Amino acid sequence: MDLVEKIEVLLLPLLEELNLELVDIEYRREPQGWVLRFFLDKEGGITLDDCAMASRQISSLLDVEDIIPTAYNLEVSSPGLERPLKKHADFERFAGHLVKIKTIDPIESEHLGKARKTFTGKLIEVKQDTIQLTLQDRQAAAVDISLSNIDTAHLVPEF
Repeated sequence: MDLVEKIEVLLLPLLEELNLELVDIEYRREPQGWVLRFFLDKEGGITLDDCAMASRQISSLLDVEDIIPTAYNLEVSSPGLERPLKKHADFERFAGHLVKIKTIDPIESEHLGKARKTFTGKLIEVKQDTIQLTLQDRQAAAVDISLSNIDTAHLVPEF
């Protein structure tokens, strides 16, 4: 289990107690040093006060457990308008929304023209192991994408 997975296992009970959803964790070296970044959300959206409260709670727990071997800066924020979709539940929750998907392997089909790895469209259906998009750049064309073939996925803001 890598460090990020250990942090996730440690903090999930705390976040559930605070009624916060863990969207993503990043732990990486940046020009100012190591940064541990949490992206959190909740039903109805997360506020600045929620982030501040979560930051205090997370910081306290990490200080007590002392599982991070280097000095780091802790950041807690919302996932933003381009929220990443990582879990099956994320895809179910955002069905009907515009999404951008990048796949690991190219997908071929007769109505795509050529094999491709990047798709933008409405997330119209979520099955057990696949999602279906109505493509934004093709009239009524739909594509099925295996969840195991998704490299990255995120919401696309609609204004």
